[in-house]
Amino acid sequence: MAIMKVFSSRILSRITVPGARSMSSWWRSVDPAAKDPILGVTEAFLADPSPDKVNVGVGAYRDDNGKPVVLECVREAERRIAGNLNMEYLPMGGSLNMVQETLKLAYGENSELIKDKRIAAVQSLSGTGACRLFADFQKRFCPDSQIYIPVPTWANHHNIWRDAQVPQRTYHYYLPETRGLDFAALMDDVKNAPNGSFFLLHACAHNPTGVDPTEEQWQEISYQFKVKGHFAFFDMAYQGFASGDPEKDARSIRIFLEDGHLIGISQSYAKNMGLYGQRVGCLSVLCEDEKQAIAVKSQLQQLARPMYSNPPVHGALIVSTILGDPDLKKLWLKEVKGMADRIIGMRTALRANVEKLGSTSSWRHITDQIGMFCYSGLTPEQVDRLTNEFRIYMTRNGRISMAGVTTGNVGYLANAIHEVTKSA
Repeated sequence: MAIMKVFSSRILSRITVPGARSMSSWWRSVDPAAKDPILGVTEAFLADPSPDKVNVGVGAYRDDNGKPVVLECVREAERRIAGNLNMEYLPMGGSLNMVQETLKLAYGENSELIKDKRIAAVQSLSGTGACRLFADFQKRFCPDSQIYIPVPTWANHHNIWRDAQVPQRTYHYYLPETRGLDFAALMDDVKNAPNGSFFLLHACAHNPTGVDPTEEQWQEISYQFKVKGHFAFFDMAYQGFASGDPEKDARSIRIFLEDGHLIGISQSYAKNMGLYGQRVGCLSVLCEDEKQAIAVKSQLQQLARPMYSNPPVHGALIVSTILGDPDLKKLWLKEVKGMADRIIGMRTALRANVEKLGSTSSWRHITDQIGMFCYSGLTPEQVDRLTNEFRIYMTRNGRISMAGVTTGNVGYLANAIHEVTKSA
């Protein structure tokens, strides 16, 4: 019997089917993917044994000792949740309580739009998941549309709409000469885009530049969108984390709502509650009426079903517990303001330290910009010098994560920046 098995296996090994692929060659054509530039910075930082190394590439909040932070309101919410709830599936649309509380943050505590049930909203896998879900929705129901994305933007935006097979165009945003907003060129692009175009807008704390339009500029953008019939999709990853005031940070969205736009919003609790690993977010689409909102939500859920079926429960419970309790919400508002104020304080300190060294360049943009990231204006070659000579790690586009700047390293960082820029 054993001889027959060996004989059979040898026969099978010699059998060839015309056109068939060798079993060993299925994945032979697969090449390694390009490394993510941000994750690559962290890998290089971790591998560096230097005691003086500084990481200003990380896109997560750190305290003044450079350590990760868990908010006390989050810890208290976890204490209340622990042992009190089951682990059953959430609906495809996620936690209704979390979604409702999240809509209040974006649309307003007493929004008539919420009361009239005109908003189709589902829990998402943080802001990335919300953007991807909307991109797929756009592709399915507006298959001939494009998406206009600012230059620059968070790199993953391009990946998201690309993989959803939505054609991309770009619009002007950042002006390197001023390290500020290229408002005139932005408005020209809005005016010249075909009527009814989709635009991706950063609601506040633009990533990676930290450059936001003023309230008056937002009003002009909203007006021109109305003239052209454009659709605005807001990515709001930093509400409360930018200025310390969630209402102020949602002002761009409120302007569009006041002007009667139908919009879409991606919201995330990664930054403003420090729930990075919980992947808690929300996608909402404002509709003409309740009937349309029901239809849109049902389609968003159908898109989510083959992707991940339903979202995770723990992070949603943390968010709904915090926002649903007046005392915990008050504590969150205090803590998110504390995080924002530390970032703003580090901007002030970095600018002051560089200027004190006698730099002839203008560093006003450090304090004019807002949010976690500072678009420093450093060239790739200057960034390379910072890394090679001073063990300071950041992405080669010169984006500094202000969360990595502390009272302990701000002087060292300022001196290094001065050294690599003084001959420029």
